[in-house]
Amino acid sequence: MKVVLENLTKRFPNRNRKGDDVIAVNNFNFEIPDGKLIGLLGPSGCGKSTCLSLICGLQRPSEGKIFFGDEDVTDLPPENRGVGMVFQNYALYPHLTVRQNIVFPLENLKGDQKMTKQAMEAKAMEAAKLVQIEPFMDRRPSELSGGQQQRVAIARALVKTPRVLLLDEPLSNLDARLRLQTREEIRRIQTETKVTTIFVTHDQEEAMSISDMIIVMKLGVIQQIGKPQEVYDDPVNLFVAKFLGTPPINVFTGTVKGEKLYIDGSQVLDVPGVSDQEVYVGIRPEGFILHDQGSFQVRFGAVEVMGRDISIVSYSDASENPTIRSIIDSSNKVEPEGGIIRFALKPEKVHLFSKETEERIRVTRNR
Repeated sequence: MKVVLENLTKRFPNRNRKGDDVIAVNNFNFEIPDGKLIGLLGPSGCGKSTCLSLICGLQRPSEGKIFFGDEDVTDLPPENRGVGMVFQNYALYPHLTVRQNIVFPLENLKGDQKMTKQAMEAKAMEAAKLVQIEPFMDRRPSELSGGQQQRVAIARALVKTPRVLLLDEPLSNLDARLRLQTREEIRRIQTETKVTTIFVTHDQEEAMSISDMIIVMKLGVIQQIGKPQEVYDDPVNLFVAKFLGTPPINVFTGTVKGEKLYIDGSQVLDVPGVSDQEVYVGIRPEGFILHDQGSFQVRFGAVEVMGRDISIVSYSDASENPTIRSIIDSSNKVEPEGGIIRFALKPEKVHLFSKETEERIRVTRNR
């Protein structure tokens, strides 16, 4: 089911009853393709959960329209939208068994949709098999692990064969190992069911690992939309560049003179097509090449062994980050001279941003 958000805006009254309303979602426009998994991503307070509530029907927009396919569902009650919702806290009924929790949405169907007990049981088992919890059907939620409870919540959302599946921070209550396992399960389930899915998270690694496309938000406004790798490689502004990536991008103050980039007084890169100006320079951790004649030099701090890679921790007065992290292959020997370490830079991993607007400055690479 295609989902279209058209000029979607949500305002809340100021709590102090003074000043302007708080705009949680601001003129949101996007078409979510049928059968895709979309990651809605941003820091706390960016409006992503509010956007999900608007799509679900738990809140009404101040302005704009919501379409499921060609149907305008803006004023349609949540129960009539055909939406499956999975909440951050699972919201399972503690006094009911897993089977009863999954069946519960089917028991509320009326009219032509009303089902027999046998049909409901068959549907529940079908959903349970999909999320691989058949052995636990007679247990109560308190007898399950966090990951198993999350699967029950997903099965309950899928049992009515929803047109759209909405996941609101579904992995935040799980430990690191379970999060990895469960996000892989969510991707598998979505691929098998082909239900249009919107996945809300503040964890960029989660969103990038399973989403077909990601939407990065800030203060209710869309910053960038695209495939995860494309957004990572080609951020439109400094906010997106800093939000995506683990370890985060290294940010420096720099200067462009005569189409040359200078950091801390040293010429480090040619930047054809860029006019003379002060800039922010973002360098991805994987954008450094250890080189004893490299033009980019920093103060050596430490080496952190990461298995196949090593992370070099260093410092520079031009760095906006407390430390600089450079990820290089573990086969390299790190031998700083006089406490100084030198790098060459990979041009495609270096991004320039306006000092005034923080918007991306494009470099004419092939000229």
